[in-house]
This record gives sequence, C-alpha cells and structure tokens, in this order.
Amino acid sequence: MDQKLVIYEDNEALRNSLVYLLNAQNGYEVVGDFNNVNNVKEQIALKQPDLVIMDIDMPGKDGITGVGEIKEMRPGTIIIMYTQFEDDDRLFRSICAGADGYILKKTSPEKFFDAIKEVLNGGAPMSPLIAKKVIDSFKTTKQNNNLQVKYELTNRETEILQLLTKGYSVKLIAHEMNIAYDTARSHLRNTYRKLHVNCGKEAIAILLASKIN
Repeated sequence: MDQKLVIYEDNEALRNSLVYLLNAQNGYEVVGDFNNVNNVKEQIALKQPDLVIMDIDMPGKDGITGVGEIKEMRPGTIIIMYTQFEDDDRLFRSICAGADGYILKKTSPEKFFDAIKEVLNGGAPMSPLIAKKVIDSFKTTKQNNNLQVKYELTNRETEILQLLTKGYSVKLIAHEMNIAYDTARSHLRNTYRKLHVNCGKEAIAILLASKIN
C-alpha cells in the first residue's frame, strides 16, 4: 500500500515539484498539498496522511506550530521539516514540537528520498551540517546533569543518540554498534519517546552536549 503524504510549502513552484517527484516514485501518494497550516487540523483529519513534509515560514501560522497541532491529534503521523533554515533555535523548536526529521531544501533529491525512507523505517534523519552545528553550539557547555537518570535512558539509547547527532543513519548505527537494524530502530524510537515527554531547548542542549568532544 502506498504511503500517503501531505505537503505544506508556500512556494508554489517548489510545492508542485515535490508533488510531481513524490507521485513519480513507487510507494508514495501525495493526497494533499497546501501553502499554509492555518487549517491544518481539518486538513490532516480529512487526508489522514502517513507522513507530512513541512516548511517553516508560511503565511499565518508557522510550520513549527503546525507540527505541534498535527502531533496533538495524530501522534503517529511522521513529520519531516523541509526548510532553508539552519539556525539552532528553529531546530530545537521543531524537535520539541515533535518533528521526526529536519532536512534542508538544498539537499539533493536522492538524499531527500533517502531521508523519507529512513524516517518511515523508524529513523530520524537530520542533515549532517545541522547535526554539526548543534554539536558545535554546545561543545563549550559545561553541564553535569546525569542524562540517564534525568531521562531514564539506557546505555544503548544514550550511545545511539550520540551517533544520531553525528549524522548516522539507523543502518550505520546498527553496523557501528554491531546490533540488528530492527534493534537499533527500536532503541531510537524509545529514546525519542522519552525525550519528547519533557522536551525543551535546555534539555536538548544538555543531551547533545553530553560526552560529545
């Protein structure tokens, strides 16, 4: 069965290109495309998508607000932020709203489709450039919080998160840790579930700074 997608992008030419490219791929069906998220709840309730591709800056409400509204009503819907912005604040806000991935618009079509496949398989794609920016931003942060106590993370989950921030895919994480792909995917899902319980900029900053040198 095809994966149902909804696209939110205010650039009409880009939105139309995404619709064309995705519909041309086997396994995908774009069931809706919109230039804003002002009526996102009604649209998502009607279209029932498996995955949403979300821009950030749009007329009216921004895409990050849209993410929160979608996750509130349909937590299982996967959302990939698709944006030109690389700044840390938008990254944190997107993650904390519940976004499952964050990909730059300058990403090649091949990498873009790889990211979609990865997130549908339980991964959490993030451009290596963005991951590096996050790590660099907090390398100098001195925090002594015990992450495993604070977030109840296992040793595996902590290690997987560190690899994720370095841009590793689920497949590479499994190879690096010498575990099965499905095991790595399960650990990653558990990690994100725990983090989203008490997500905030400070928590994510501490998490990403921990043991990253």
